[in-house]
Amino acid sequence: MDSKTFSRYDARARVIKAMAHPTRLFIVDELSRGERCVCELTDMVGADMSTVSKHLTVLKNAGIVQDDKRGSQIFYALRCPCIMDFFGCVESVLKTTARERRNAAK
Repeated sequence: MDSKTFSRYDARARVIKAMAHPTRLFIVDELSRGERCVCELTDMVGADMSTVSKHLTVLKNAGIVQDDKRGSQIFYALRCPCIMDFFGCVESVLKTTARERRNAAK
């Protein structure tokens, strides 16, 4: 694999790695419904604000979310809502795997 190809796959891996945590998946799912401030996400996640902020920083650094500071609050939104298409694909994999396992058990 040449360096240009490797760089492309490495960039993809960074985005996927950023979502590879249940809390971050939850945050992305919530942001698909609209922007949220950190305080709302903290209440929804049930963790302290610094933990939620760290998760949001990982998502922001990967280019998945963007922030908007308004006064003393920071609001987050999805940068590319098409990330939810990936969620649909993951669900298809899970359903197919479960179906195949059920059929194999018969």
